[in-house]
This record gives sequence, structure tokens and C-alpha cells, in this order.
Amino acid sequence: MADQLPQMLRSDARDNRDRLLEAARELFSERGLDVPMREIARRAEVGPATLYRRFPTKQALIDAAFTDELRQCAGIVRDGCADPDPWRGLCAVIRDITELNAHNQGFVDAFVTSNPGAIDFTAHRAGMLHSLAGLCRRAKEAGALRPDIVLDDLILVLMAGRGLAAAPPDVRPAAARRLSALALEAFRAEPARGTLPPPARVAPAVLANP
Repeated sequence: MADQLPQMLRSDARDNRDRLLEAARELFSERGLDVPMREIARRAEVGPATLYRRFPTKQALIDAAFTDELRQCAGIVRDGCADPDPWRGLCAVIRDITELNAHNQGFVDAFVTSNPGAIDFTAHRAGMLHSLAGLCRRAKEAGALRPDIVLDDLILVLMAGRGLAAAPPDVRPAAARRLSALALEAFRAEPARGTLPPPARVAPAVLANP
């Protein structure tokens, strides 16, 4: 029994950490990063002391909660930059990141917000933006991207995507596809001959919540 006690304590600690991360992801996704730490503890059904023992600062919790999203986001940028067709690669990056972020307002907040304490986010953000700048340059050289587009314009699309988290969950995928398509039409050097994705019916939700 004495040998089993440390193992049981380690198991309890892992369970508490998993519950805290799950609660943080849910609340950050729903409401952004301004959620109080005590509310995260309540959602996880643990005490504040347990929360601060596992995550001494809110930034530590943010970094841990969004590890998977950072990995996905970096993979999207890496795959887009590896595409031999830079315009196709840029389209994939904007489309896939917009759809990824539509489900998680907190991740977008963490990615676009300048926070000196977020060392990991700062490094990831700088690396991805550097890669995107190179992809934009190649797309311009290929004559596919408007010459007056700058990296800040891509950040504007990311920031605009924060609003998608307020749409009903079943509407978000269509809204993300429509938003990214509209942005790409604005970025395109030549008018497109294709059609936009079907419109997302977000007006009823907006009108129902004055």
C-alpha cells in the first residue's frame, strides 16, 4: 500500500492537470483570454491552490493550453510554404488558419497579442510570420499576389477571424470558408473566374443578440 501511494498521487496530479487544460481550452475558446483563473478552476472542479500549483501564472496556462494549436498552425504554414505554387500555398494557409481559428477565439488572441511573457508564442509567431513574408514575396514575384499587399494585411485577416468564434458552432466552418475566400479575392492580382463558397447565414444570430 505504501508503494502505491506515490503512484496514486501522481495519477491524481495528472488528472488535475488534464482537467485544468481542458477547462482552459474550453473557456479560452468561448470567451478569449480574459477569463479569470478562478473561473477556470471552477470549470475544472479543482481549488485555486491546485491551479496555481500546476500553473503558477496565467501565461504558463495559456502556453500549455495552446501547444496543439501552435503545432497545427506551424504545420499549416510549413506545408503552404513548401508548395511549389506560392499562390496555391498562400491560399491554403489563409483558408486553413482561418478555419482553425474560427473554433478558438483564445488562440487568435494569444497569437496576435504582443506579450513579453509569452516567450514560446513570441518565437513561434516570429518564425511563422517570417515564413509567410517569404511566401508572399514569392507569390508577388509569380504575379499572383497584388504588389501592394503587405504582411500586416494577413494579420488583419487573422484578427477579423476572431469574430467567427461568436457565430453559432454549426455556422463557423461555412463562415470561415467565406471569409477566407473574400480575403483572397482582395489579395488576388487578377480577378477570379470562379465563384465564392456559399454564404454563411450569420445575420440571424447577430440580429437575435442585439
